[in-house]
Amino acid sequence: MSAPDASRDYEVAKSDDQWREELSAAEFHVLRQGGTERPFSSSYETDPTVGIYRCRACGSELFRSETKFDAHCGWPAFYAPLAEDRVEYIEDRSMGMLRTEVRCANCGSHLGHVFGGEGYDTPTDQRYCINGIALDLQAD
Repeated sequence: MSAPDASRDYEVAKSDDQWREELSAAEFHVLRQGGTERPFSSSYETDPTVGIYRCRACGSELFRSETKFDAHCGWPAFYAPLAEDRVEYIEDRSMGMLRTEVRCANCGSHLGHVFGGEGYDTPTDQRYCINGIALDLQAD
């Protein structure tokens, strides 16, 4: 995984120094450097609160709680974004495998990965495996 594409014009564009001032070290590592939080470390994995999950970096609305499901993967899992234009997809060949990275389309922050065709019992047969630290939940 790589850092967000500096040549792309995101609606929210800041320097690394600006992001470091606004984010904790752990948030910066995941959101801006493409890191991953430890599995089962986010309370959002099992949080039953109804609401909208926003990008922790820029506040963009990304996922609704109605699309969240328990995938037993260690991270909050969703079967679809709020709208397709809220996220962007990047081919990820790190870790010796081909995966699809999911980023916030508004600021380029790394969110997690999406997996499909694995027999998930969801309307889309997809699992958006998202780092909880990359999200803020706004309750309805």
